[in-house]
Amino acid sequence: MAEPTDLPLADAELTAFIEAVRQDPGPPARAVGAAELRRAQRLRGQARPPGPELAHVEDLTVGPTAVRARLYRPAEVGPALVVFLHGGMWTIGDLESHDRMCRRLALGAGTAVLAVDYRRAPEHPWPAAVDDCVEVVRWAVAGGGRGTAIAGPTVVMGDSAGGNLAALACLRLRDEGGPLPAAQVLAYPNTDLTLSRPSTRSKATGWGLTTDDVAWGAEQWVPDPSRRASPEVSPLHALDLGGLPPAVVVTAEHDPLRDEGDAYAARLAAADVAVRHRREAGMVHGFLTLDTLSPAAAAAGDRVFAEVADLLHRIR
Repeated sequence: MAEPTDLPLADAELTAFIEAVRQDPGPPARAVGAAELRRAQRLRGQARPPGPELAHVEDLTVGPTAVRARLYRPAEVGPALVVFLHGGMWTIGDLESHDRMCRRLALGAGTAVLAVDYRRAPEHPWPAAVDDCVEVVRWAVAGGGRGTAIAGPTVVMGDSAGGNLAALACLRLRDEGGPLPAAQVLAYPNTDLTLSRPSTRSKATGWGLTTDDVAWGAEQWVPDPSRRASPEVSPLHALDLGGLPPAVVVTAEHDPLRDEGDAYAARLAAADVAVRHRREAGMVHGFLTLDTLSPAAAAAGDRVFAEVADLLHRIR
């Protein structure tokens, strides 16, 4: 059953944004296709103010297959590295879509950030994105960052589909015998591609991200529906979550992915993984990139960055 659409949002600006989306939601992703969605995202990104200036920003390639990435350092030497995996339903998003957010993360958490330009569906279905992300995390954990003036531990972080990839990277590296990143940070992550949790129905429309758009993305990335319950694509379906890195999991109240993120945090805790879990009240999916629209979304992002800073302080 859908929840009432008059439930409170975190501030007036976010309320106005969501009301505008409800008035004119535009065509669904499956009617538009990946190419047009990417074009529209580029235009939205170009209209946003640039992120903060940093001491060092550099595009580079990483690992044996030369995965494209962008390194951000708030100072000349990075005390730690966050490997960041962007969201976008596995089909959109790139180094530009999350450039402002990565700059805010680097500055807010006082850490170097390595954003990964992994391969996207439908041109590159599963497991291409996981392969790319695992390669970059493995490179970083093995000390690859030392060549780019990074001295400290490596954390993997992702938002939305990127949170899915971060969780899957940790599971694959654990199953291979490591080494593992020092921690994982999952912001409103996809953890169940079957989209069977209650919030996918109660928050299916009217809150920005629609369940059908997520379903379309899952179909592009994992065309075989029988595979979407596999732990290789849906970390919530893994039989054992023990032995994974400490985690920060942040979900949003008004998000169709809320329940699967909450459930993943609970399962990690039940497996004796150290977890900090917070559900952002009155917030919607994608708030890390809504800071220019809503002071409350900006503040929620700042809380995530502060959590990353505290996590890095504890694991050094």
